[in-house]
Amino acid sequence: MKRFAGLVTGGLVAVAATLGFAVPAAQAETTLVLSSWLPPKHPIVAKVMKPWARDVAKATDGRVKVRVLAKPLGAPPAHYDLARDGVADITYGLHSFTKDDRFLRSRIGQFSFLGDNAVAVSKAYWDVYGGQLDAQGEHEGVKLLGLFAHGPGMFHNNRRKIESPEDFAGLKIRTPGGYIAALSQDLGITTQFMGPGEVYEKLSRGVIDGVTFPMEALKAFRLTDHLTSTMTVPGGMYNTSWFLVMNQAKWDALSDEDKAALEELSGAAFAERAGAVWDAADAGGAELVAGTDIEVYAANDAVLSAIKEAAARHEAAWAEAVAAQGFDGAAALADLRARTGVAY
Repeated sequence: MKRFAGLVTGGLVAVAATLGFAVPAAQAETTLVLSSWLPPKHPIVAKVMKPWARDVAKATDGRVKVRVLAKPLGAPPAHYDLARDGVADITYGLHSFTKDDRFLRSRIGQFSFLGDNAVAVSKAYWDVYGGQLDAQGEHEGVKLLGLFAHGPGMFHNNRRKIESPEDFAGLKIRTPGGYIAALSQDLGITTQFMGPGEVYEKLSRGVIDGVTFPMEALKAFRLTDHLTSTMTVPGGMYNTSWFLVMNQAKWDALSDEDKAALEELSGAAFAERAGAVWDAADAGGAELVAGTDIEVYAANDAVLSAIKEAAARHEAAWAEAVAAQGFDGAAALADLRARTGVAY
């Protein structure tokens, strides 16, 4: 009977095709490759990207699957272009890794004094940069799925406690590029750029004296044995702006139903997901540091004043540059800080 039913079904399909009738077909499955450059156990990989990938498969009833690679398809700074050029289907990364001005407006997510937790900053960043500053317009060749930020950026070193602005002078510090590199140079710091995976070796060998990182990184990259002090700043000395993007052609090929499912899991929802994971990781880093000899202290008034003075210059220059593109950067930055509750 099963064989007979199969023959009948096959015959009907053949007849329908001959007569020109459309034959409904099962929707094909799509597997999207996500290139990941952070260590597989890093919270952003293990607790953000992989759970998001599982949720995508669930939300699309298995029609869209995301495969998170164990090894990246290129260096961290190349990841935006990997997605744009179709080498990878989905990537994440820092806007500051790209040295040209294609992400000028994204720098709103890198400034000092943005917020004291990653959830608030990430959600505000998505709303403000993703809204009034038209983030998608700066992300050419890709579908912008998400934006997020880490927790408040701190200043860690193994040379001296920063008790005056002059104490910054001459320190060799790894920064992630972008705003914090420029701010650090204004303070007399010698900056070095490298991927986060290189920091342990360079710090342990004395090539650098310290790093600008959120607290989680001291645990994630095993840096506590090679640091002696951590300086905190209200709202963060800096932050970093992160993207999650998908190749535009791959996005366009999805059905409207599956696009809607991905968008439901992206945007504001993804910002909150990533921010919550980062806040938990920062707490874990702080707990680890509390059991070491690292001195954690708040920047004093003189140091804060120097940071604010330098920060104000960079903010003004950025606002002028985005004004030339038709956007009110000063109002956007004030809006972002209002959303996170930072008094500035």
